[in-house]
Amino acid sequence: MYRVALNTAISLYRKSTRTLKTEDFSDFAYRIKATDYDDTEERQLAALYKAIHHLNDIEKALIFLYLEDKPYKEIADTLGISSVNARVKMNRAKEKLKNILNP
Repeated sequence: MYRVALNTAISLYRKSTRTLKTEDFSDFAYRIKATDYDDTEERQLAALYKAIHHLNDIEKALIFLYLEDKPYKEIADTLGISSVNARVKMNRAKEKLKNILNP
């Protein structure tokens, strides 16, 4: 008797996991809010790239590597400079970008 109950429970469990559980779309329609498109982030990125365009080649490389979240050690190895020099150049490049973006 125990074995019959166990096999029945196992077969019911297998059947329940095979079926896809779906929900009606109309249930979620009231949760979706229409928001106005906000392009401020895109405009800020465009302004940043325009400001980066005004930097020299070394500073551009520094900024782009920094934006890719590369550590200063890797940036220094890529550019062939010391890690400390990479930090100094990065701070100077950031200052130039601040001056370009906020004159």
